Amino acid sequence: MGNLFQTNRRHHIILLLAFMILSVFLFWLPTGYEKRTGSQSVRCVGRVLEVDDSEIQQLGLIKTGDQKLQINLESGPFKGRVVAGNNPLLGIMQQDKVFSVGDRVFVILTLNKTGDQIVFVNPQDFYRIDLEIVLLIIFASALILFGGWTGTKALMSFILSALVIWKILVPSLLKGYDPLLVSLAVVAFFTALILFLVAGFTRTGVVAVSGAFLGVLTSCLLAIYFTHSFHVHGAVLPFSETLLYSGFGHLNLTRIYIAAVFIAASGAVMDLAMDVAASMQELVYKHGEIPRVELMKSGFRVGRAVVGTMTTTLLFAYSGGYITLLMAFMAQGVPIANLFNIIYVATEVLKTLVGSFGLVMVAPFTALIGGLVLGGKKGKRPVGSLPASQC
Repeated sequence: MGNLFQTNRRHHIILLLAFMILSVFLFWLPTGYEKRTGSQSVRCVGRVLEVDDSEIQQLGLIKTGDQKLQINLESGPFKGRVVAGNNPLLGIMQQDKVFSVGDRVFVILTLNKTGDQIVFVNPQDFYRIDLEIVLLIIFASALILFGGWTGTKALMSFILSALVIWKILVPSLLKGYDPLLVSLAVVAFFTALILFLVAGFTRTGVVAVSGAFLGVLTSCLLAIYFTHSFHVHGAVLPFSETLLYSGFGHLNLTRIYIAAVFIAASGAVMDLAMDVAASMQELVYKHGEIPRVELMKSGFRVGRAVVGTMTTTLLFAYSGGYITLLMAFMAQGVPIANLFNIIYVATEVLKTLVGSFGLVMVAPFTALIGGLVLGGKKGKRPVGSLPASQC
């Protein structure tokens, strides 16, 4: 048992090193869209020294006009220079920002052809990257301190997932590759990578990966069918029309929406598959003489206990994103029949129910596969099994 545990730990270390190498590679991998903003632009950080609000007009909650700023540049090739910037207010609250003296701002400088003079100063938004880094460090520290070795692996999978989405998934979709095939490939790759990192190269890992992928595939097939049945198009996604008018008219927004449905549920699906597989593996370890059918029944019972809370978790995760939409319709007294027939609400209902259905199906899929893989005809303990605490 000790040698087996050491072998499993070595597998974890090898996989973790592979994660780190792949993460570094992806971080420096160009997406091909870096130069679309133009080479005559410089991004830097500045601090607001003076504010002139004399041209701003306020009508109720809406502010329009131009806010004049004096900004001291704190980074970049023009560090230390004080420049004048203009902050236009369009009367759109979700886009407008009003600066005050002392605020740190993210500034985009447009330069002349030789690059030695500033032509235009655009105070784009508040500078938030430093706080985002601090928040990430706090999160990573808490995860490692609380989770130890498992937390370290979870952190690496988190970082690698973010890099793959930004460096592979998003550029592939922009280039016009089929959104469903690309998204399924990315989800399958990460399902295997993350679950094998957690469970090691064991039968438990095989069971969890198989159950999770079947659950995601179920969500994908249901999303394809019901998206067309609901007459939903991908233009309901935020900034989708902006993409079409920015030179990406070749994109199939509907298939991107379908991909978004099962991508959003894939994390919860992996979680549930790992819970059921680890529980079944623990039963086999503690009670070696357990027939396949009995092991499957145990897997079903574990799945029933977990799936109730997981579907509710998914509901809250989805509904939190469109709570103001529901508030707006309720405030106007829209009847509930009208409410659920509006395309914006219908798309969220579709996303929630299809994702939840795929989550529900993960438990029986994992239980069936776990009974076949982990169980034995005479209830013998599978060779190479480990307690869940050591996976």
